[in-house]
Amino acid sequence: MEIVVANESHFKYAHIISDTITESAKVRGTGIARRTPEYIMKRLQNGNAIIALDGDKFAGFCYIEVWGNKDFVANSGLIVHPDYRNQGLAKEIKKAIFDLSRKKFPDAKIFGITTGLAVMKMNYELGYKPVTFSELTDDPEFWKGCQTCKNFDILTRTEQKMCLCTGMLYDPNSKKPVTKKWNEKAFQRLKKIKEALFLKKKQK
Repeated sequence: MEIVVANESHFKYAHIISDTITESAKVRGTGIARRTPEYIMKRLQNGNAIIALDGDKFAGFCYIEVWGNKDFVANSGLIVHPDYRNQGLAKEIKKAIFDLSRKKFPDAKIFGITTGLAVMKMNYELGYKPVTFSELTDDPEFWKGCQTCKNFDILTRTEQKMCLCTGMLYDPNSKKPVTKKWNEKAFQRLKKIKEALFLKKKQK
């Protein structure tokens, strides 16, 4: 398995990356924003993405988005092809995109929003901590990216303060590193509380 910084030579994988993200959202029933092949190509072109390949076969992907005059960067679109899941590949890709973010944008805060407990755990182990949305970028372009997510109406109803996603942030200037052990039950409870609160309102 080869995990590398993506470039223009990987344009041929843009459609399968886009399709894999879309299909994953359908299967898991979670809020994953759709990404077009053209959108993916831009991330491949600017060296702000990691791609995993098994020979010539696409295996996984993740990309960096830059916000707020480089004050914030997001590691987004983490996806592993169904043929390569449950092998620890997502964790390797996540570590690679995190390291690339730290190298290219050493002073930026790194953040992400996700509904997936597995991604939350990976983030936590890298030093992220759960935060409110107000601590993330206020760049409107970032939040526009949520418009293709099925839960976007929740974000709108809460005036962009909360959603089913959990916001997580890595601050390179923080003097208080995360030392507590990952508590999956606590994150599961948080997720269930938000689902009960927001999905119930949505059905009314």
